[in-house]
Amino acid sequence: MLTKHHKNLAAIIHLSALSKFIFPLGNLIMPLIFWTINKDKSDFIDNHGKQAINFQLSILIYTIIIGCLTIPLFLFGILNSVSFPEFWHTYDFDFHLSRHDNFNFIIVSILAGLLVMAAFVLEIVFIIIATGKANKGEPYKYPITINFLK
Repeated sequence: MLTKHHKNLAAIIHLSALSKFIFPLGNLIMPLIFWTINKDKSDFIDNHGKQAINFQLSILIYTIIIGCLTIPLFLFGILNSVSFPEFWHTYDFDFHLSRHDNFNFIIVSILAGLLVMAAFVLEIVFIIIATGKANKGEPYKYPITINFLK
């Protein structure tokens, strides 16, 4: 039987992901703690907890991938267009790129940054939607989520 208490616990698990604004990796740690403590109380809490943790892990992985692809491109674009003092010439950062290539690197980096910001906003929106669904006693599956916990 699904009680108001179970709905509230499931909603708290989703909302606890917003603790990332208080301390680093709070979006993973807090839902994990709340889910671990309460997962045996009902299947409803267990399912919502797994969804919240899977979503947060997925977002973390997507962000790391985008960063790993974007940061080197941005640095290549910036370092190739910077004029270093003469005593630094032993460290030649000339990647033999044209100004057009530098511009492309910077544009790709800016677009990837916008993508990360959009993911950040969507993450908050999806957390709010999931909290509302949990509060109503409805199941919720986050989009673009890799199912680590089944």
